[in-house]
Amino acid sequence: MKHILTILFAMMALSSYASDPISSDTLSSEKVDTAQQVKKSWMTRFLDYFNDANKNKQHKRFDFSVIGGPHYASDTKFGLGMVAAGLYRTDPNDSILPPSNVSLFGDVSSVGFYMLGVRGNHIAPAGRYRIDYHLYFYSFPSDFWGIGYEMGDNDDNKSDMKRWQAQAEASFLFRVADNFYVGPMAAYDYVIGKQIECPELLQGMDKHTWNVGVGVSLVYDNRDNLTNPHRGIYLNLKQMFRPEFMGNDYAFSTTHFRFDAYQRLGKGTILAEDFGANLNFGNPSWGMMAELGGTSSMRGYYEGRYRDKHSLEATVELRQHVWKRNGIVVWAGAGTVFPKFSALRSRLILPNAGVGYRWEFKKNVNVRLDYGFGKSGQSGFLFNINEAF
Repeated sequence: MKHILTILFAMMALSSYASDPISSDTLSSEKVDTAQQVKKSWMTRFLDYFNDANKNKQHKRFDFSVIGGPHYASDTKFGLGMVAAGLYRTDPNDSILPPSNVSLFGDVSSVGFYMLGVRGNHIAPAGRYRIDYHLYFYSFPSDFWGIGYEMGDNDDNKSDMKRWQAQAEASFLFRVADNFYVGPMAAYDYVIGKQIECPELLQGMDKHTWNVGVGVSLVYDNRDNLTNPHRGIYLNLKQMFRPEFMGNDYAFSTTHFRFDAYQRLGKGTILAEDFGANLNFGNPSWGMMAELGGTSSMRGYYEGRYRDKHSLEATVELRQHVWKRNGIVVWAGAGTVFPKFSALRSRLILPNAGVGYRWEFKKNVNVRLDYGFGKSGQSGFLFNINEAF
């Protein structure tokens, strides 16, 4: 889901402030002085809200903050976006246990785009189990190129579509060894394509599709924290089944693999590597195929322009702390989509690179503004919370 914000992004906080009332019998000069003091007090508190947001608040059971502002982009036009982050510890006395996290994100724009979602990781006391989850829905007057690399690579296939999509996914993982978890997972997806300019690009598939899936997830995770890792590795293997007997019109299975690694190269310098594969076997619908692009994958490509049964992608990112709460990143990567492994060709590999700015909104929680670009001038600004991987 492409969630785009430019540097016009302006911060605002949601908080309530109290001010002392001014007595009606005070002198005019005292009224002015008092009003200035009230104004200064409000501004001071407003700035303190952000100044204190990234402080380590282990004493707080739940630390939650909000930030947002206006934006402009070529596809969503003018809009207003919001992100929020919460950190909490299921055992306040365990300083070694990474904090659990929850993020909320939303956006609405002048072209009729709107989106709302939540994602997070809940870690039980002593790390006995964890729950990884995300939920979102959005409506978007988007572009559609068809199915397959060749279709997506042809600018003439660009056509209009109004797309509405909802997705919910959760994994309940039990710790079976140090840093190793395994457990069941479930997912629900609902996709509607409306006002399709070129319906033949769907290749006869239904405009409305929904899928229910169940499966298993294996995770190895020894990162020092989940939202902005400085060292460690993360490995996730998911196997999801969406059989016909569960009511799925399009029956298929999905194997999803992700591997991330993080190394500290020097003071404030982190090298991060990401490799991902999304493999669908059977008969996935157009809305459930593997895609490139978005806020985390192949940043800068229009999400869904390149779609097919399978996708592969890899990214290397250098993250550098610059000053106080400010940092920058640069990345390079590549990815592709394909219908079967025998169709893989080096000429079908899409390049990706970009630069980004980081502002530490909360402790180890960054607000990120990225500009990514790829083949034939494809590019885009992206705004989100937490790192891409």
